[in-house]
Amino acid sequence: MKSRGKSSRNLLNRLRGYLIAHWEGSLRVRERLRFSEPAIHLILAGVVGVIGGLTNWVFYLCLEAVKRLALGRSGDLVEVAQVLDPWQRAMTPMLGGLLAGLTLHWGARFVRDKRSANFMEVVAAGDGKLPMRVTLTRGLSSMLSIGSGASIGREGAITQLTAMFASKLGQVAKWQPYRLRLLVACGTAAGMAAAYNAPIAGSVFAAAIVLGNFSMNLFGPLVFSAVVATIVSRHFFGIAPFYVVPHYDFTELSQLPWFVVLGLFAGAVGAVFLRMMHYAGVWFKRLPAPDYARIALGGLLVGLISMHFPQVWGNGYGATNEIMTGNLTLLALLALFAAKLVATLCSVGSGTVGGVFTPTLFVGAAAGAFIGTSLHQLGFADTIPTAAFTLVGMGSVLAATLHSPLLAMIMAFEISGNYSLVPALMLACAVSSMIARSIHSDSVYTEALSRKGVEDDRESAEPGAASQQKVGDLMIDPVAPLQENAKLRQIAKRFLTSTFNFLPVVDKEGKLVGIVALQDLKEHLSAAEELGFHAVIAMDVMRPHAPCLTPNLRLSDALPTLLQSEQRHVPVVNNRREGRLIGAVVKADALGILSEAIAQGSSK
Repeated sequence: MKSRGKSSRNLLNRLRGYLIAHWEGSLRVRERLRFSEPAIHLILAGVVGVIGGLTNWVFYLCLEAVKRLALGRSGDLVEVAQVLDPWQRAMTPMLGGLLAGLTLHWGARFVRDKRSANFMEVVAAGDGKLPMRVTLTRGLSSMLSIGSGASIGREGAITQLTAMFASKLGQVAKWQPYRLRLLVACGTAAGMAAAYNAPIAGSVFAAAIVLGNFSMNLFGPLVFSAVVATIVSRHFFGIAPFYVVPHYDFTELSQLPWFVVLGLFAGAVGAVFLRMMHYAGVWFKRLPAPDYARIALGGLLVGLISMHFPQVWGNGYGATNEIMTGNLTLLALLALFAAKLVATLCSVGSGTVGGVFTPTLFVGAAAGAFIGTSLHQLGFADTIPTAAFTLVGMGSVLAATLHSPLLAMIMAFEISGNYSLVPALMLACAVSSMIARSIHSDSVYTEALSRKGVEDDRESAEPGAASQQKVGDLMIDPVAPLQENAKLRQIAKRFLTSTFNFLPVVDKEGKLVGIVALQDLKEHLSAAEELGFHAVIAMDVMRPHAPCLTPNLRLSDALPTLLQSEQRHVPVVNNRREGRLIGAVVKADALGILSEAIAQGSSK
């Protein structure tokens, strides 16, 4: 025990010594910047909010133009579908899907940047940089799909586009990755708030789902961005709620158990919905056909379903309001529920670009109305209208797919404006979320990260604790890497023209494969003189196992790697599986923060 305590004191002394040598010079600069940082974040958040509101408006105008070109009229897609002939309802989504798929196919030829366009990935395990061309291509594809009747929502494209514009704003200004990730989160908050006229839900979505952090220095900019985006959007679209819920005063304690039943059912529905989306994607990918053909097939299947159920077109606003009236029979509800579920699976599984948020609300509305109607026919819960079960079903199925009851209950409240049902909504959302987690561990947003091997441990961190900061919070641009086939003469020139003693080596895909140390070049000089400088390349002189970090790693867990590394700029890769070089952490900065955390902990 004494030796262990002595070893801990020695480690602390080493950290403090390193701090004195490398940290004092930058401490005054950090103090000067500390007070201006929140103001900068709020200003940027306001600009992103304006971008989000305008993006929502422009996307709406473009979508209406697509409807007029494809369908000859604009307005609610369900209303348009109901006046078309059955054969037109069958063919339109297929042709729209084909054009949307070809847009992705042709667009990929003009895209040089192969980075991920998933805003969750660039925040959780990246540098906050979203590629512009990829996102614009996907936005156009989504517009074509939605405008021709695909069973998918427009909120996905709006949120993605706003996040991309926010990221590009920071990239033009050459901001550091930690600020880029905050800008992307502000973009998602603004896009979601503008799309749904829901500033609270937009803020909570960005904090809970995207950042996984509710600390005030992050949540404040998210709120500001969402509020500005909502007001800009209201200037164009007004303030009317999306769903019309009849007024109902929820005051009886005896009515709560029925919503527990609804929560249990909604949790199972949400988990099964997630599983089915995964299996639908696997089935479509196994088809021996190009991507655009799969999207066209998905559109054809949606079109065939819409021949009997035109309500499956689009995000389902009109059909959901129809369910709210409570005039549908139990059999009609079951049929509509199954039709919309299968249509959404066909659209999402085939690779159609769009959001699943609003279709999930439709599925939840049908599930809630089914439970309410069933109870009424059995002689139970006669005093609770079907519309109450419908609204609570929307929120609880959403909670099951998001694994976030707080976000789901706020979203259901904001889009309906009904406060009386909040207690029942809270109870059902909490129950459904727990049930769904026990059946399916990943949410609709984290499943894509899990398939890529990206570790998502954001919920385990304590916001505000210095030792719980992430590597990504300190990450800067990486040291310019060498290609693995770089000649010795190029390597020597890089060392002569830079102050670095270590240079990372990457392959043609940007994967970190090793590191070249200046001191290691000496033993290769004689070989170069005999064989020629062109015969020795980076792979011959590099150290193959370079200590590296990942963005989502806590600094406290990164300490062994930091101490092991000889480099001033420790490389950061996107994840352990892909190993793509995306940044670096200044060793002195990271150790300085850890030293402060240790000192604060020992003084308590």
